[in-house]
Amino acid sequence: MSVRTPDSLTLADVQEARKRLEGVAVRTPLIRLDDGGTGELYLKLENLQPIRSFKIRGSGNAIAMLGDAAAETGVYTASAGNMAQGVAWNARRLGIRCTAVVPDGAPHSKLDAIHRLGARTISVPYAEWWKVLVTHRYEPLEPAHFIHPVSDPDVMAGNGTIGLEILEDLPDVNVVLVPYGGGGLSCGIATAVRSLRPEVRVYGCEVETAAPLAAAIAAAGPVTVPRVATFVDGIGGPVVLSDMWPAASRLLAGALVVSLAEVAAAIRHLIQHAAIVAEGAAGAAVAAGLKGLAGPGRYVAVVSGGNIDPEVLIPILDGELP
Repeated sequence: MSVRTPDSLTLADVQEARKRLEGVAVRTPLIRLDDGGTGELYLKLENLQPIRSFKIRGSGNAIAMLGDAAAETGVYTASAGNMAQGVAWNARRLGIRCTAVVPDGAPHSKLDAIHRLGARTISVPYAEWWKVLVTHRYEPLEPAHFIHPVSDPDVMAGNGTIGLEILEDLPDVNVVLVPYGGGGLSCGIATAVRSLRPEVRVYGCEVETAAPLAAAIAAAGPVTVPRVATFVDGIGGPVVLSDMWPAASRLLAGALVVSLAEVAAAIRHLIQHAAIVAEGAAGAAVAAGLKGLAGPGRYVAVVSGGNIDPEVLIPILDGELP
């Protein structure tokens, strides 16, 4: 794990990460979505990565930064699914032992995917899982190296490579919409985007059943919010991590909050109009774009992942909430 703070991330870190990820992460396409209106909404399709989420980028860079030390002791992470898949995929590629600490209730499809990639899982209650994120350690797995899913600058640098690609493919973008889970994706992207184009606004997108970023912005600091578990399982923690707040408050233009119904409608819209399968977190960013919550302009919504359980997707396609 990097000893640097998240707020120390630089454009140079992101650019170096891009070199390390050559041949590892896919350079995903940017396409325009028919949004039914007069605005312009583009999609950055991270659901097309080998593990169907952006997490391959941050985990790949972080493991590369560990070098031989990772092979000696193994690696582990704390993840509801996608980061675990990213770490497991990269660990398998390099022949490194991998374990994921997961919260009880994690989707079966994601757990099955972790196991298929050769990693083992340890299930703990949500509060205990969250403690791992706060303390950056799970003692029973030490001395394996912990790869934090959010606030490790090496992970954030890998995530930030998405921002470089967005600016290359759409130089005149006005707004970038990013699902906000812990801030590692949004702040990584914002570091790259705002270093090169300070006028571009990057927003964290949340769902109303758990919106800690919106609450932190309103209170000028992290506050605990009520959290309801829903099908939007990739975002929505109880509070903004204290070590992420300096970066989030400096880099992000704000928080855009959507409803569960709007997320479900966005997921349906993606399938019906673009043949794209997105999970709930990605749907939150797309929903914010479809509503035009950041005002007029040229938007990019980051489709962060496509790992959605069939039992969740089927009722959504039927016009219902899971």
